[in-house]
Amino acid sequence: MGAEPGQVDDYLRANVVDEPRAYADGRAAAHAAGLPQIEVSAGQGKLLKLLVVLSGARRVLEIGTLGGYSTSWLADGVGPDGHVTTCEFEQRHADVARSNLDAAGLGDRVDIRLGAARDTLAALRREDAEPFDLVFIDADKENNPHYVLESLELTRSGSIIIVDNVVRSGSVLHPGDASTDEGRATNGTREVLDILGSDPRLEATALQTTGSKGWDGFALAVVR
Repeated sequence: MGAEPGQVDDYLRANVVDEPRAYADGRAAAHAAGLPQIEVSAGQGKLLKLLVVLSGARRVLEIGTLGGYSTSWLADGVGPDGHVTTCEFEQRHADVARSNLDAAGLGDRVDIRLGAARDTLAALRREDAEPFDLVFIDADKENNPHYVLESLELTRSGSIIIVDNVVRSGSVLHPGDASTDEGRATNGTREVLDILGSDPRLEATALQTTGSKGWDGFALAVVR
């Protein structure tokens, strides 16, 4: 009997992922507030949490907060003694995220930095912030190459860098039309994959995924 990828995601969420009710409520609240429905799936969120736990990360940097869904999983992973710094450009998104994180009992672990991530990352460097153990990049794809290079300045040997949406229904195979948003996103993704595969400071892989979010993928790198 055939099934749709989204149905399989639902089955896995119900039988394996054990998504906390507060996170599901937060996702629903973000949708009701009109935020784009582009957050990670429940299974991907749980994977982020497990990567934090497996790596022993206590300081996490997230680029792209949206409604705080992935942020919740990351904050869960770092535990009560850990901390997440998350970068968000839109005030409305940050407000929804703050409400959701507080409702989930995770607000005291998360610092939401409002503004363009390029500026926020530069500010973190000026602050001489303690190195981050894990970075999750899920923001405007055109700037992904900059975000990865900045992340290298904010991490240490052994830190993990994760980049979401690196397959884009296969469009990554060919250069995009630079006059369109999607084309620029594709080109940024292609460039970031080139960096991950060639920068001697990184050891990386990239995987395709399919599910409720369609055909996409993520890249995972370790700082040498």
